[in-house]
Amino acid sequence: MKKQKKLIKLDVACGQNKQEGYIGIDIANIPGVDIIHDLEIYPWPIESESCEEVNVSHYIEHTKDIIKFMEEIYRILKPSKVNLSTKEWTPGGKCMINAPYYTSMRCWQDPTHVRAISEATFLYFNKEWRTVNKLEHYPITCDFDYQYGYQMTQDWASRSEEARNFAVRHYWNVVQDIQVSLTKK
Repeated sequence: MKKQKKLIKLDVACGQNKQEGYIGIDIANIPGVDIIHDLEIYPWPIESESCEEVNVSHYIEHTKDIIKFMEEIYRILKPSKVNLSTKEWTPGGKCMINAPYYTSMRCWQDPTHVRAISEATFLYFNKEWRTVNKLEHYPITCDFDYQYGYQMTQDWASRSEEARNFAVRHYWNVVQDIQVSLTKK
């Protein structure tokens, strides 16, 4: 019988804000960082399919190659499984991403940000969407399902859902951050 490896929770670019119960990886040699590594150098020193959860807070907007970054997240997350006898499906590992929203001043004020992040950013990392949109030629192989939510500014958070939905589509500085939950397919 094959021994199951112990899965880890990884906090990517954790800095001094590592989540409790997570292993922190960052380029900075500071308290809280367990693995010191330049995240722009792939592969990371993390075993393939060894993570049940990955947390990425305010880093994805800094990465120079988002495709390589997403492929690396996919590589380290545990795979989904189907039990052949029961036909039960177990979802793959999850990655939580928090980033400044593309219509927020928070996105543009930091000179080290190299990209803006929106809901549509993550469509490209879903195989079915790439196929439907005839983008199979893109150098992307990862396949994620995803959901997202918003951290809204205080003055919009308490308004009606209809007003918030309109504001998200039409106004700047309504959403501060986007929170994305990716699940490896």
